Amino acid sequence: MKEFKLLINGKLVNALSGKRYPVINPANEETFTDLPLGGIDEVNMAVKAAGSAFPIWSKVPISERCRFVKEIATGIRENADELAQLDTLDHGTPAKMAFHMAMASASCLDFAAEAARTMMSEMIPASSNTLTYTRKEPVGVVALITPWNAPLMMICDKLGGILATGNTCIIKPPSIDSLEALKLAEIISKVNLPPGTVNIITGPGGLVGNALSSHPDVNMVAFTGSCETGKVIFENASRTVKKVGMELGGKNPYIVLEDADLDVALDKIVRSQYINTGMICAAPGRIYVHAKIYDEFINRFIEESKKITAGNPNDEKTFMGPVVSAEHRDKVEGLIKSGIEEGATLLLGGKRPTDPLLEKGYYILPTVFSNVTQEMKIYREEIFGPVACIVKFSSEDDVIRAANDNAFGLCAAVFTKDTAKGIRFANEIQAGTVWINEGLTASTDLPWGGYKESGFGKVSGVKGIHEFTQEKLVWIDLHGGKMQQMPG
Repeated sequence: MKEFKLLINGKLVNALSGKRYPVINPANEETFTDLPLGGIDEVNMAVKAAGSAFPIWSKVPISERCRFVKEIATGIRENADELAQLDTLDHGTPAKMAFHMAMASASCLDFAAEAARTMMSEMIPASSNTLTYTRKEPVGVVALITPWNAPLMMICDKLGGILATGNTCIIKPPSIDSLEALKLAEIISKVNLPPGTVNIITGPGGLVGNALSSHPDVNMVAFTGSCETGKVIFENASRTVKKVGMELGGKNPYIVLEDADLDVALDKIVRSQYINTGMICAAPGRIYVHAKIYDEFINRFIEESKKITAGNPNDEKTFMGPVVSAEHRDKVEGLIKSGIEEGATLLLGGKRPTDPLLEKGYYILPTVFSNVTQEMKIYREEIFGPVACIVKFSSEDDVIRAANDNAFGLCAAVFTKDTAKGIRFANEIQAGTVWINEGLTASTDLPWGGYKESGFGKVSGVKGIHEFTQEKLVWIDLHGGKMQQMPG
């Protein structure tokens, strides 16, 4: 495999130390390449480059900035096959899904390029003697720290807004699956951006991520990842009062009411549970099912789960590949073990495949627990794997209270034929997104973000682009009169 490099100040470079670290294919446990091991020196170089580029890039007309963003999107589409192959290699994403993710990443950039053109200023009538307007200005140098569960998408859903609004950035992708990010570095290096506008550094999060979030010349940190790491990043950023955007974890309630269409509910919940091998923040964390349909739902959920094809991500029939690493497999298996020890009923899975072709690889079969109760670890903690936790309820008021009785508030779903009832649930559930008769889905033109410990700030949509701006009010006295008295 070709040698991938960092992107710093417009150039593809190796780490100054010359050190590299191995990359393991989670589907077969083989080391197949290595990547530059960035550190403090690379962070300082990248921040300096981004700071130097900012006064140049921020003054480029917005129409031109948006054209550059679309050029990056075009580069992603032209390289979608390779990007998908890299996603399959270092993350284990099934090939069809990996290609879709690459194309969707390009769409994120396209949306930002179109939406940002018309949102940078607004006239506000104040009085007949004044002209007032607001203008949205870039924040400055943005550190974009991204997770491993959707490596390219988690960059592109923010990068378009960062660049279109006039910011420069340093991207710190996840150490475990950075190949797509460094391929993106190649694509960006061929776009005629001012040197330093975009920088991409791979390396350990505890070093590179901490250095970026603490750096006095970084003006904003946009972080997606675990709540634990997010709290560290937030504390680092607070020391210099940086602007911060946090997209953190979830333990999402999916609620199936007595009158739900079970065909719809099962189709959407099963796919939401196992897509990306459950390694997605919006997956069902707690599936609440009304007592009157509980047994039927359980039986059908098990049958549908048995149909999920887990295996080699290069096989077109595979829906669910491996989890991303041995360490993460150990974590998921530890939570499965705790569920059994704490008294939940294991109905399906809970183990690795017996197929000799899958002996190597970080595979976990679709797993289903019933009789899950609120004191159990699997009920309260985000699992981030192919593990369904099904809970029985009888009272609608009780299930709303239970759904809200969690530290997280990312998203939720409710399944019912009664639209008014669905809206009532949507109004009362504490979550940034509530789907009614829908499962895990999103759109580049709609905002996404959480409540409580799931974070703050929005991703995607116009509101997601706003996150990378600061708003200024301009007040003009048109008639030169005396200064008005302040109220109060």
